[in-house]
Amino acid sequence: MEYQYPIDYDWSTEEMVAVIKFYEAIEQAYEKGLKRENLMSLYRNFKEIVPGKAEEKKIDKEFQEVSGYSIYRTIQKAKNLEEEDIVKM
Repeated sequence: MEYQYPIDYDWSTEEMVAVIKFYEAIEQAYEKGLKRENLMSLYRNFKEIVPGKAEEKKIDKEFQEVSGYSIYRTIQKAKNLEEEDIVKM
């Protein structure tokens, strides 16, 4: 990783760790693939920290600008898969 993740410094350390784990899962979906259930669990944690759609879209845009990976497209694909499937972008 040669870029900065979008982070809100108002988040607690625990929240930052949870969001970074989610970003890493998005990267893994693009690079190797990962189980849908793992991704969706991390996404649920992310949504507890970032509940609003507008903020989620802003973070997705920032993340996509630095990484080239789309949170939105990854989650949409995952939602259309079965529980035990692998998300591979």
